Amino acid sequence: AGITTAATTASPLPANAEVFFDPAMYGDQELRVGTVDTVRERTRRAILQNPALAPSFYQLALLDGLSFNAANQKYGPNGSIIYAVLSTKDEGNSYLKNLQGAASVLVQAEKDLKKKTAVSIADCIAIAGAEAIESIGGPVLPVQLGRLEVDKSKVQISPLPLDILSGSRSPAEVREAFKNAGLTEREMTALLGGLLTLEQVEKTRTTEDWKESTKPKFVERGKMGRMSDYKRLTDEDIQAALNDEYDEDPDDGWYIADSFGSRDDRFGQRIAKDQINEKNFNVFLKDLLSSAGGTAKKKAVAKADPKYGWIGEQILDPDSPVSQSWLKKYADSNLYYTKDLGIAFNAITQLGAVYTGGKYENLLKNKPRKTLNDDDLNLF
Repeated sequence: AGITTAATTASPLPANAEVFFDPAMYGDQELRVGTVDTVRERTRRAILQNPALAPSFYQLALLDGLSFNAANQKYGPNGSIIYAVLSTKDEGNSYLKNLQGAASVLVQAEKDLKKKTAVSIADCIAIAGAEAIESIGGPVLPVQLGRLEVDKSKVQISPLPLDILSGSRSPAEVREAFKNAGLTEREMTALLGGLLTLEQVEKTRTTEDWKESTKPKFVERGKMGRMSDYKRLTDEDIQAALNDEYDEDPDDGWYIADSFGSRDDRFGQRIAKDQINEKNFNVFLKDLLSSAGGTAKKKAVAKADPKYGWIGEQILDPDSPVSQSWLKKYADSNLYYTKDLGIAFNAITQLGAVYTGGKYENLLKNKPRKTLNDDDLNLF
């Protein structure tokens, strides 16, 4: 049986028809950076403890965006996916179990951060989705901050099937879900390519790989400033920290997200850096195309290798020649692919956005969304 969501009984409210943004909600830049870094650190730590959550953080971000209904401008990436996931019961379903695990991490992160700053669960979802990609060696995906919190008592759950990204739905149903959200097949192909890559890395690495690659450099509490201020803790300190549960109070925690040092210094080495990085992030897309007898100049003539699962079948679906066309382009050019992935992720996490307050409202109000198919994007 498929996964069904538990709908709330609240009557429709305008606040749930759109996603409201206030990019200035975090105040000064230092506070904003600290908030983002803390969510990123929590995400990587969760992936370290349970590598199966890597695709789930990304799936949460996609599902939150796919909840948007372009026809009536309802729902969208306002964090409601968290309530849908946590209120759903389907015993023995690993896909749902992992989504719930990722959702619980973000709920706790938001709870802890709210003791010090304003933060919304919707922003946490988008940040964590981008961090999942970066944690395996992928590119830095842009994330617009400032999604306003929706009152929990007024949250409406989208009718989007939660299992749309589980492999239990037909290719036609998946395409329709992206189309209903106002996304193109090009954007769908780029975004699913990211999920395929996450799943392949998660399947091909051992637990020890994850523990070694995501171990951060710890810093003495209260130390800020030069890299020379960083201090290595003992192996016992690090092991004790890695054994901690997610629900510790950050005031008593073992790690402070800091804006000093390289990204790997702050969040830990990227997993699979010996296999994949920003310069060859399309490696699995190349292999997917090759496994089906295709090349950059030749259309695939066979089914995808079974190891690529439902996503391989989706992208190479004979009824979706557009996806096949973009797969060839992405397999041929990593630069083309990573640019499209970044733009598509930024788009799906802002579907239905309405900007509020001052200059942002004046600049962006009623501005139509540009898709990857628009000729004036000037990508190259």
